[in-house]
Amino acid sequence: MATFERNFYFNDNIMVNVSNNIKKYRNLAGITQEQLAADVGKSYDFIRRIEYKKGDIGCSIDTLYKISVVLGVTMDKFFE
Repeated sequence: MATFERNFYFNDNIMVNVSNNIKKYRNLAGITQEQLAADVGKSYDFIRRIEYKKGDIGCSIDTLYKISVVLGVTMDKFFE
């Protein structure tokens, strides 16, 4: 079966969007980084690095899901 290359646009800075949106929705929820860390079972430093390293630090889908539940938003909001 023949295959052909299809062209897609992949945002190379998607983790920057995720990082900014985690911070945005955390602030809107009135939750501190320390509380978010405790709620999702991660360290304060981990949450701080996700928000302030602007995409240099990634996280698993599992962690992103937990963050979305704590912040009361769907996961797709992080990718906008």
